[in-house]
Amino acid sequence: MSVGAIPLPASFASAAPVLAAGAWFKNAVCGVKGGEARMSRVVGDLNTPEACLGHEAEVSRMLEWLDGPATIAHDLHPDFHSSRHAAGIAAQLGAIALPVQHHHAHIAAVCAEHGERGPVIGLALDGVGLGTDNTPWGGELLRVDGACFERLGHLAPLALPGGDRAAREPWRMAAAVLHDLGRGAEVMRRYAGEPAAATVLAMLEKGVNCPRTSSAGRLFDAASGLLGLCLKMDVDAEAAIRLEQEATNWMDAKGWPAPVAGGWTLAGGVLDLRPLLGRLAGEADAARGAAVFHATLVAALAQWAEGVCDESGIRTVVFGGGCFFNRLLATGLRRDCEARGLRVLAPVRLVPGDAGLALGQAWVALHTLENR
Repeated sequence: MSVGAIPLPASFASAAPVLAAGAWFKNAVCGVKGGEARMSRVVGDLNTPEACLGHEAEVSRMLEWLDGPATIAHDLHPDFHSSRHAAGIAAQLGAIALPVQHHHAHIAAVCAEHGERGPVIGLALDGVGLGTDNTPWGGELLRVDGACFERLGHLAPLALPGGDRAAREPWRMAAAVLHDLGRGAEVMRRYAGEPAAATVLAMLEKGVNCPRTSSAGRLFDAASGLLGLCLKMDVDAEAAIRLEQEATNWMDAKGWPAPVAGGWTLAGGVLDLRPLLGRLAGEADAARGAAVFHATLVAALAQWAEGVCDESGIRTVVFGGGCFFNRLLATGLRRDCEARGLRVLAPVRLVPGDAGLALGQAWVALHTLENR
């Protein structure tokens, strides 16, 4: 990702320099000085020694340009290499180490790109990020105002049978949904070819090693698994990509289908799409099911966002997070939100995923310094 210098509002021209370390996936570093932000190259996922060394090298290059940052921002997760390294560098330099919640940073990155300083409603949809309650978030409706954010709502949490393994095997997410719907008996029939099916069902029944997440990414995985499009992933986001491809092919021929009536519930800020997923479990045409999933998801998210905007009086909605790589989601949701009179901001120069996250961390740090 080469985006060049990103100009920031003139009010930050004299702000103290800031370094932001990014997160774990698609790691990239950001520096801010003299009213402009610069992004490093994308190092990649910090799951190998080589990637971690590459991250450290990018930090060193950015530090040379910054010549003494006042604040070093990093992800809220303390075990990421980027977080640990940031804390160490901050201690060496006598700088402030500032943890920034993952989804706050996603929304802040878009605000920074657009120079949006007012309060916004942020719709953050991605795979996973540590929440302030120490649970895995990923489908969040936030009120974001510079250095501050408030979680106004989230997707209904789904179980992750087997923990992180469920993020690589969509059939497990499908099994979790069936169990939640009281249809656990179907798991063995649908996924008889999976040697771990009986074990996963037992885990779900006993609630053992089944942490719950509000992740939108896992919602896509569950849909793909229920439709039989992808049971195990060989590459990142394969299940969601297959789902989008099938939906796109169907819509190219037949247009957008109507959303499923009663496909979601909304109560107390929690958006529950399990009724939709239950319908997909009985869909014979996987491509049609994929199209219906997208149409219903877009309608539900638009209603969710509009309700919060009406309550808060804030009319700007910001899209952030890796799920917005999905063109059907991004374009359909913008269309529906704008039709409801909402102003939409989305990434333009930066990607919506974690490769652009460090800019949001830096934006939060700038506002934190300004408020001191």
